[in-house]
Amino acid sequence: MDTFPDLGSLSDQELKDLIQQLTEEEVDISYRRRILHGKIDILRAELVNRLRKRHEGGEEVITGADVQRLTDILAGRASNDEPTGE
Repeated sequence: MDTFPDLGSLSDQELKDLIQQLTEEEVDISYRRRILHGKIDILRAELVNRLRKRHEGGEEVITGADVQRLTDILAGRASNDEPTGE
């Protein structure tokens, strides 16, 4: 990350330019964030539809391994390793 400039050494125009630059950067980041949230929402909706179909088909939606993984996460014991099946 860039270091923040010494504000006392900047002219009024340099301050205005810096404000404009950072405002434009924030607008771009906000736009990208909204796009990412939209993609996440679409993916979550697809997952919910799949789980609903599995449930309607009589398949297990949540397994004991899923519950154990959630328990580990909540207890702060989460690791990057996949849990072993039960």
